[in-house]
Amino acid sequence: MDILSDISDHLSRQALAFYLGPDVTAITANQWTPVSIKGLADFFGKKVALPKRAKGNPWAAAQYIESRRHRKTLTAIMNAAFENPVPPSPLHQLIAALHPPLIVDSWYDGATRQALSQDKTLNWGEIQGINHAAINEYRWFTAYDATGEEVPMESVKEWQTLLYKPHGSVSPHQNYLISDSDYVEVLTEIDIQTPIPESVQERRSSCSFLFIGCHFDDQMLRSFARQIIKRSKAPHFALVDIENLTRNERRFLEEMQIIALPLSLKKIADFLSDYLSSALPERRAE
Repeated sequence: MDILSDISDHLSRQALAFYLGPDVTAITANQWTPVSIKGLADFFGKKVALPKRAKGNPWAAAQYIESRRHRKTLTAIMNAAFENPVPPSPLHQLIAALHPPLIVDSWYDGATRQALSQDKTLNWGEIQGINHAAINEYRWFTAYDATGEEVPMESVKEWQTLLYKPHGSVSPHQNYLISDSDYVEVLTEIDIQTPIPESVQERRSSCSFLFIGCHFDDQMLRSFARQIIKRSKAPHFALVDIENLTRNERRFLEEMQIIALPLSLKKIADFLSDYLSSALPERRAE
């Protein structure tokens, strides 16, 4: 497939960024961990009696909980949703082994962090989106090193691989963007890129994106993806179920110059494994 040859070329030039969705988490997550926006909405519904308007929508459900209870209650429920650590899958490990300049992980688990931590030769770190109210500071994001310690943003320049969790994560310190009010704040300014870290903007400028395990049937998720890959190098690539794409998803792929790849997660893992095996002699020579 010529498209896979293009992806190989991008990998060889360190010009491919990965954008991971909850389907990658689902590979190794247990049955209690939410691995979709619907699953997360259902989890909220099991913890709190929700009004009809909030059912099935995790952002609205989270807003209801935050408004009627407290932000701490919402955080506690998110902690419970992701309390069982998700072990990194072989796909996570392959992506980490490629040492890409940028990995965007759009779900709340810590599997990608664990996969990167297993490579002791890699200098890497993480930036997470954060909720202003939770820290009582007007900041859009925070940075952590490989040990989970918060570090100055200046440290990011030294990292070979940057893990970016735009919606936050259970690890290392339970930061979450989840409620409607969280996203209203971010989306108000995201067009001018203020909530996107400068280091992400710099690294994406020379990269195309490969979307794996993502869905674009939610307007908010499309808005985030659109802004995160802004001013990067098209074309991009996405593993999708072409036959079941919604009209909005098809429009989004066309708008953002994303080439649809009808591959399974296993097949992309096999492809990355083959690429990595062929690239190892060159890495050793370096």
